[in-house]
Amino acid sequence: MNVKVEGYILGSIAAATYGMNPLFALPLYQDGMDAASVLFFRYAIAIPIVGIMLKARGRNFKIGRKEGWLLLGMGLLMAISSLTLFTSYTYMDAGIASTLLFVYPVMVALIMALLFHEKIPLATIICIGVALCGIALLYKGEDGATLSLTGTIMVLASALSYAIYIVGINQTALKDVATLKVTFYVLMVGMVVFLIWLRGGKAIILPSQWYHWFNVLALAVFPTTISFICTTRAIQYIGSTPTAILGALEPATAVFFGILVFNETLTLRESIGLVLIIAAVTLIVLGGRVSHVLLRFRKMFPRLSRKGEK
Repeated sequence: MNVKVEGYILGSIAAATYGMNPLFALPLYQDGMDAASVLFFRYAIAIPIVGIMLKARGRNFKIGRKEGWLLLGMGLLMAISSLTLFTSYTYMDAGIASTLLFVYPVMVALIMALLFHEKIPLATIICIGVALCGIALLYKGEDGATLSLTGTIMVLASALSYAIYIVGINQTALKDVATLKVTFYVLMVGMVVFLIWLRGGKAIILPSQWYHWFNVLALAVFPTTISFICTTRAIQYIGSTPTAILGALEPATAVFFGILVFNETLTLRESIGLVLIIAAVTLIVLGGRVSHVLLRFRKMFPRLSRKGEK
């Protein structure tokens, strides 16, 4: 399989699985758990899973000092992103939070342009705009409702830290480090952060019902292990900006599971939003091939010469 094609597939899987966060986190909140406790178990369970995968691939856990500092930074960024996003669920509807989170592709594009002088193609700008329009149509808030300022700030902080993480993976020596190794240490740092946060005065809250452990396990597998691994590999294959834009599939995933699991209905407005998101993602995946296809199509209908022209 072509490396870029694989990168786009992995980026899509990463976005879709990361969009499952509310699906498994909200039942745990309803059970009485807080964000820090949910995230602690989410990371703690994911670590041995990734560690086993790392050893099964014949890799070791050895890292250099430079890599260690970089992984520490990336782990802190991901921990901040997770904690602020999961805390925002307590201030606003999770669907709205997932919608607002999608500003991170714009942040990634701006960071790449300002700090690394990456030229943003017009097609990419258009795709970002189309995707943002689609995300706006998926917004499920009531007309005239005011968003929580605290929740909004937390989501924006989550988006910014996630954007810096995506750029950091692509623009540092971590780009050449094994994906599983990066994921393992990022999760390790995050678990320590949440443990310190809890030890600062909060008790670790356990699920009160045994079946809620399935939600904890699902959080560790889908939006954590699978999403983190696919995100890192996609960044290494196709770069930061395309991977970020594929994140448009996250709120689309939320809508899908809302219909499938919670029997929600899909309105015309939401249908149009989904079409716009899919169109934007498709254009990003096709990339320069769009221009090539359009050029070939144009050549099929050559312009007739005017009278007197040779």
